[in-house]
Parts: sequence; C-alpha cells; structure tokens
Amino acid sequence: MGKIFRPNNKESMLLSKIESSKEKERRISIETARDNLEPMSNAVSQKLVENNLIETTSKNSLQEQIEKKLEKLVRLDDFEIDYQIAPFRELVAHPNVVSLILTAFVLETLIDHKDVIDIYGADDEIYHCINTQVQKFMPDM
Repeated sequence: MGKIFRPNNKESMLLSKIESSKEKERRISIETARDNLEPMSNAVSQKLVENNLIETTSKNSLQEQIEKKLEKLVRLDDFEIDYQIAPFRELVAHPNVVSLILTAFVLETLIDHKDVIDIYGADDEIYHCINTQVQKFMPDM
C-alpha cells in the first residue's frame, strides 16, 4: 500500500506560500507584457533575427505577429495558457510564462507563417533568446 501524504500545518503553509509566489510571478509577467507590447515584441523579433534563429522576408511582419500573440496572451485564462505551454513546460527549470508562450508560438504557429522562411536552433535556444529579451522588461522580484 502506498504512503499517504498528509502535510502538517507548517508544510501546508510552506506549500501554499510557494504556490502563491508562483501565481504572483505569473500575473506580474503577464501584466508587464501587456504594458510593453510593442517594445517587447520589437526586442524579441529583432533578437530572433539577429541570432539567425528565424529567417524571414519581413522583420516587421514577424514583430506584428509576436505583438498580436502578446495581445492575445493578456486575455487568456489560466487553462488556455497551461494548454499552450504544456509541450514546453519542462524545457527549463524555472520558466517565465511569457517566454514559454512566445516559444510555443514560434515553434508551433510562426513556422507556418507566409513571411517565415525557416526556424533554426533547438527549442531551448529559442526559449533562451526570447527569455533574455523578455527579462529586460520584467521588474526585479
């Protein structure tokens, strides 16, 4: 018979604090993306092109697509966000939700866009490229 886990009061309080801090970080990340749609989409698209991770016929079109995705992100509920990032959740140890959403978008949707010629690099390379730009807009937590 398997062991039954019954956390005592201290353990449950600690687990609750960890969970609420993750939720707070997620909420702040999405709010920051909402407040910085254009500059964040510009920075991400520019860096993806500069690092030769995306080959495109139009950098402006790429930026517009990323900006539209960020606009949609701020209107998604938690279930929809979790559904979209599910295949990439284990990509890095402590992922940023905005970076994961954009990584999933690049790898699953943008690859079929008419202005995107090809996408290069591993999933984690694309995530780290996107995350370095997203983190520039995130407040210190």
